[in-house]
Amino acid sequence: MTGRRLRRAAAVSVTAGAVLATGALAAVPAQAASAPSIVAKGGYVMNNSNAKTLYTKAADTKRSTGSTTKIMTAKVVLAQSHLNLDSKVTIQKAYSDYVVSHNASQAHLIVGDKVTVRQLLYGLMLPSGCDAAYALADKFGSGSTRAKRVSNFIGKMNTAAKSLGLTHTHFDSFDGIGNGSNYSTPRDLTKIASSAMKNSTFRTLVKTKKYTAKTITKTGSTRTMAAWTNTNGLLSSYSGTIGVKTGSGPEAKYCLVFAATRGGKTVIGTVLASSSIAQRESDAKKLMSYGFTKI
Repeated sequence: MTGRRLRRAAAVSVTAGAVLATGALAAVPAQAASAPSIVAKGGYVMNNSNAKTLYTKAADTKRSTGSTTKIMTAKVVLAQSHLNLDSKVTIQKAYSDYVVSHNASQAHLIVGDKVTVRQLLYGLMLPSGCDAAYALADKFGSGSTRAKRVSNFIGKMNTAAKSLGLTHTHFDSFDGIGNGSNYSTPRDLTKIASSAMKNSTFRTLVKTKKYTAKTITKTGSTRTMAAWTNTNGLLSSYSGTIGVKTGSGPEAKYCLVFAATRGGKTVIGTVLASSSIAQRESDAKKLMSYGFTKI
């Protein structure tokens, strides 16, 4: 073969190789975003519209949930038939004594004040008031004594969990200050929150940054309570955040159930047992941003 023919054959071979290589490259999809690393011991994210899983980390491992329990507390209250959000509840000394004895987060409800159910729900979900949780459990549980009413209310929480098909969740408290058998998982808590978010009142509660209640005192005058600030820092630091609830405790560490909407799509998820308030928010932001790339 002459030099000219050799050069021509080589050129054809190179061109053919380039076409083959180009074809092979074209068939390879763009590399997907890698799943983030989080400090929290458990995490889960799903597409809120179809419940498709977008991320998991020990998603079905049972853990203490802290005040994220209050999502179910609110859900049970809002599911009551013929619910009147403007009905009034008189604050009892037992509620105040309870938060003091447990050194618990509180809405600073004042004994003798008449507070509406709506206000109690804000006190429950924004400052994470265990006093508000106690008042709601006492109001919406059935029984001849406070202890029986509270026990009945917690029973309603467990019934609601079972109705959602959850098999790794159990409540033994109305606020997350458990008695050794109050637990859930990132996947289960996310499903509870997703169900609760179908209620418009719940959606309004959990996206509110601040709320001020005006209550009626035992003498009949009006009292303006100090503003309640939502403990969920994502509402101010992550664009599109629409909820949901923080939680913490010696066993639970730092927990956060979160949801955000961007471009008409909503991701919802949970991190359990993170290492600090800042870290649980960082973990949640990573998971939401990742979720939006997968949705």
